[in-house]
Amino acid sequence: MNYRLLTPIYCIGLAIAGPAVATPSNPTAAVNELLDADRQFSSAAAGINIVDGIAAMLAPDAISPTPAGTFARGKDAIVALLRANPNNATATAEWAPVRGGISADGQQGFTYGFQIIHDAGKPDRRAKYLAYWVRRPEGWRVFGYKRAGSPPGSVSTAVRAPALPPVMIPSRPSAALQKKYAEDLAGRESAFSARAGAVGLRHAFIEFGSSDAMNFGGGSDFTFGNVNIGNGFPPDTSSDLTWAADEAVKTSSTGDLGITFGFIHQAGQPGAFPFFTVWRRARTSDRWLYVAE
Repeated sequence: MNYRLLTPIYCIGLAIAGPAVATPSNPTAAVNELLDADRQFSSAAAGINIVDGIAAMLAPDAISPTPAGTFARGKDAIVALLRANPNNATATAEWAPVRGGISADGQQGFTYGFQIIHDAGKPDRRAKYLAYWVRRPEGWRVFGYKRAGSPPGSVSTAVRAPALPPVMIPSRPSAALQKKYAEDLAGRESAFSARAGAVGLRHAFIEFGSSDAMNFGGGSDFTFGNVNIGNGFPPDTSSDLTWAADEAVKTSSTGDLGITFGFIHQAGQPGAFPFFTVWRRARTSDRWLYVAE
């Protein structure tokens, strides 16, 4: 069972976009630039503390879900969260993406892949990560980042085909459009929850996911494809989980890529679980479908 909503996720990182920069003319070149940025941050992290290596990707006004069921706000809070984990005190890390995606304005994107954590005198540990990025004047910076352990087992590190827009479109710095896109996406997240309540998690995850979607799952590798993700849930007819994008919503200026942050509640249980989900659509007339979570 791959309960994305209940699987422990160790989450760090969110950065806010700065002034827009030039729109790349080619989707493939744009996503390759993002993938290279991810790899360059990994190279820069070689030999330094894992906390400092990850912190270099974050913006000052970052926000992140935490294992404690809250959201840490600001880079300083996120770094403090990382330093509080004694396993990070002497560890270093390297990572590599296996997939990336880009928005039509070239200003937002996502990557996910595997991280290897080194700690002297201990066996290497492997983790899975998902990062959502915003392109800033100083380069790509992480908007949302989460990690989860990758248990021993076989994984594929081959780079998968990227998620690309049909064409690149100049940035649309319109507050009215941004509000509309954010409201549309928040509504879609709420509809996802309501649909699960009516027909169950299995059917809802199939219906609201893209054929190339990724789910962290609980195994060594990611789970790929909305059908495989949905089939990881029991064939129930309703769900007692509810969730909403009640913490934050961010979309590209072209309304084709976005991310939702919120809390999942289980009926009869105290507390809540923080989450974030990456969504995309080819054009604004299409329905949002989750692509990574």
